[in-house]
Amino acid sequence: MIKARKVMFISLLAITLAVSQLWIGGTLKKASAESAAKDLIILQNVPQVSTEISGDSLQLKALHVFREGHFLGVSEGVKWKSSNKNVAAVDQSGNVTLTGKNGKTFISVTDGVYKDRVAIQIKPDPKGKPAVKAKIIKEHGKRYDLIRSALKNMSIEEKVGQMLMPDFRTWKGQNVTEMLPEIEQLVKDYHLGGVILFRENVVTTEQTAKLVSDYQEAAEKYGLLMTIDQEGGIVTRLQSGTDMPGNMALGAANSEEISRKVGKAIGEELAALGINMNFAPVMDVNNNPDNPVIGVRSFGEDPQLVADMGVAYTEGLQSAGVAATAKHFPGHGDTAVDSHLGLPEVPHDKERLKEVELYPFQKGMEAGIDAIMTAHVTFPKIDDTKAISKKTGEEIAVPATLSYKVLTELMREEMGYKGVITTDAMNMNAIADHFGPVDAAIRAVKAGTDIVLMPVGLKDVAEGLLNAVENGEISEKRIESSVERILTLKIKRGIIKEETPQPIEEKIANALEVVGSEEHKQIEKEAAERSITLVKNEEDALPLQVSPEDNIVVVGNTYITDLKNAISKFHANTTLIHSSSYVLTEEQKQQIRNASAVIVGSYTFNVSGRSPDSAQMKMINSIIADSEAPVIAAGIRNPYDIMAYPEVDAYIAQYGFRTASFDASAGVIFGQVNPSGKLPVTIPGTDGNVLYELGHGLSY
Repeated sequence: MIKARKVMFISLLAITLAVSQLWIGGTLKKASAESAAKDLIILQNVPQVSTEISGDSLQLKALHVFREGHFLGVSEGVKWKSSNKNVAAVDQSGNVTLTGKNGKTFISVTDGVYKDRVAIQIKPDPKGKPAVKAKIIKEHGKRYDLIRSALKNMSIEEKVGQMLMPDFRTWKGQNVTEMLPEIEQLVKDYHLGGVILFRENVVTTEQTAKLVSDYQEAAEKYGLLMTIDQEGGIVTRLQSGTDMPGNMALGAANSEEISRKVGKAIGEELAALGINMNFAPVMDVNNNPDNPVIGVRSFGEDPQLVADMGVAYTEGLQSAGVAATAKHFPGHGDTAVDSHLGLPEVPHDKERLKEVELYPFQKGMEAGIDAIMTAHVTFPKIDDTKAISKKTGEEIAVPATLSYKVLTELMREEMGYKGVITTDAMNMNAIADHFGPVDAAIRAVKAGTDIVLMPVGLKDVAEGLLNAVENGEISEKRIESSVERILTLKIKRGIIKEETPQPIEEKIANALEVVGSEEHKQIEKEAAERSITLVKNEEDALPLQVSPEDNIVVVGNTYITDLKNAISKFHANTTLIHSSSYVLTEEQKQQIRNASAVIVGSYTFNVSGRSPDSAQMKMINSIIADSEAPVIAAGIRNPYDIMAYPEVDAYIAQYGFRTASFDASAGVIFGQVNPSGKLPVTIPGTDGNVLYELGHGLSY
């Protein structure tokens, strides 16, 4: 019995010692992590951070700076204090509340070892609105030069990694919707600066918030730029977000207020999910009706309209804390080739480009847009440099993405842009076919890009860039200038790893409140209704005057069920004729003849689609010819569709295929919405004359 007690006592002692070792080890580990920090500073003291105080509150952020040059946000184990609570108080989360009284206070923070402070001064505003003006007065010194310290301590591999932004759309044939150990390892191995997400990656709000959070956790030292193409309209990636109308719809609404609200709502949804950079807005001037890739992604054909709407959208997006990206510099609007498939050319000289293509980008730069994306388009009047195509062996022009004259001489030096430059996707045929993945990446960096987007073969491209630095083809100084801009953007937008990340449950709860919120749905509805353009209305065919027993027939193919569903909300007695062949049966023709009104929906995205000789347009023209009832057409995507059927009784342009746009069109058709949209493009006739002018639009 005594022996058994002795064994038990020794076992308990061993367990106690082991537990205490674990506790001590954990404490020591935490202590050593804290002792590795060489300073504690307030983010708002960093020179690159610009803080405007609006309203009566301000969120300050503390950072631990480490000997290795990196920095982490710190929220636990620090104490905040205000030296003058009559001017402003601060809580223990760093949230400052202004009292509205004049004066000056120092807000300080300490972790018990290091301390920093920032001043807030309140003065009467000489203009009187608001009654007081608050501003931050920064502290100065080397301790706040985070970027120089980071660059000094980064390896060349880490620097190159910051410039790489791959996509992980799929992995071994499966959509990537959760973090995989292999992807996590790639983020670490290549010290990635960012990742771009696609529709395959962002299925639900909860899943997206978790995936983005896991990406940030995988990053070693610096927060990741988590990017996406959430333009609105036809390029909408989030599957659970609000489907805002696209740019051409906003151009038709021609309201800076609406564009700003749409940009802000998109930004709020992305920010709630942890996505901190949006590859939007498109600032291309769509002055070529034959453009197969920009089209309704542009605000329109008028450079001033594009600039005004683009800047407003940018202001909204960036006010939500999400970096905006103007694309595709120096302009992809006047092209008839899709750069995903081939290499387009814009033949104009610099003077014409300054008046048209470059104008919105210049205004975006002046408004402080965070990033600009390049175009895989050749501009022979700016850069006539030639290269040998790896695909054909022929001599070809060098596209803007790979052009020093375009990116450095024109954008940086002549136009004065200081923000981040990113390439368009490097896997697009315009680049991948002709230059090869490694050569293209090296050329892009030498040309002046900061981010190589979607490199083809991450390992090969990373090694290729490192070899180019090693052999002197690219200087380390050139790499550092890009990393400086990337880190500046991250600090400016608060893209900083945290010592104690917000619990994922809190992130998800917040995201569920914001993404697809009722407030955002109202903005979507307003933007859609303001965009619908009544282009033609012969003999007052619209609004439709029908009684409940009258039958309306809706005819078409692509997205036609959505149009029928929207019409049915206003008129239950509605019949759908869905024809994928565009050849109507005798029975369907009879249904159309017996109808009180016929609504056709046309959908095109290229020149051949809107040709009067296409099967779709032949069907629509036959309906117009045979029907005695009014025929109303809706151009579901391209406003140019009426070129193929100019004899239609009434024509509506809706610029996109999201539910809100169909509902808005139905509202116009039945007189519940008074159309106010104006054409943001000229609609030419097939004979070369103008069918409908820029700015044209009817109302009731």
